[in-house]
Amino acid sequence: MKFSIITVTYNAAEYLERTVLSVLSQSYPDIEYLIIDGKSTDGTIDIVRQYEAGISYWCSEPDQGLYDAMNKGLRRATGDYVWFLNAGDTLPSSDLIQTLVQKIGKRKRLPDVIYGDTAIVNNTGQILGMRHLRPPKKLTWKKFAWGMLVCHQAFIAKRNISPEYDLSYPLCADYDWCIRVMKQAHSLYNSRLILCHFLEAGISSQQRKASLQERYAIMCKYYGTFATRMRHVWFALRYLFRTHN
Repeated sequence: MKFSIITVTYNAAEYLERTVLSVLSQSYPDIEYLIIDGKSTDGTIDIVRQYEAGISYWCSEPDQGLYDAMNKGLRRATGDYVWFLNAGDTLPSSDLIQTLVQKIGKRKRLPDVIYGDTAIVNNTGQILGMRHLRPPKKLTWKKFAWGMLVCHQAFIAKRNISPEYDLSYPLCADYDWCIRVMKQAHSLYNSRLILCHFLEAGISSQQRKASLQERYAIMCKYYGTFATRMRHVWFALRYLFRTHN
């Protein structure tokens, strides 16, 4: 069972090393590590070259943004599963993948999607808490009508059912991608493990608004406009409750 772990970078020198080390320190041997860089100018490539012996493939060239770079990674990947890990995100322990493989090995057939939980960390790697959207016990594509219940970095998909990202969604193509993967999947496996320490990164209010609008359009596409509007009433009430408690 081979895992293709893909890290997309652009001027990520401050955070990349911790991500690389968390992958290269894994006790499980069958890992293909790919780094796709968007022509960084800040020393990111110096870090890549430092650990080049453990990296299966890397490139540094201009791209059309995050999801274009992810598509490049998908095209290069050769593993049974693809797993995206951003610069600054880390695998929680050196035996995480070994533990995951042992759990999956008890099943009669390999699942199409493996998912788990996510802990949020700050710039120093300190855990701030769990992601507020928690993975459901049983995941289906229809449950993403309530939002991205599983963090992209805790969502591992079989490569043969993984389409390319839709570049018409520059901010939320990962949400759309996960839905499309799950629609093709026959089996989704809840690992009940924390699969990622996710680096909390601030985004501007303008970008947040654009992201919400894009996510809304994706929800309407898959789940219908009326149902999506009704859910957003609930989202608004939930947000008000969280901010006042």
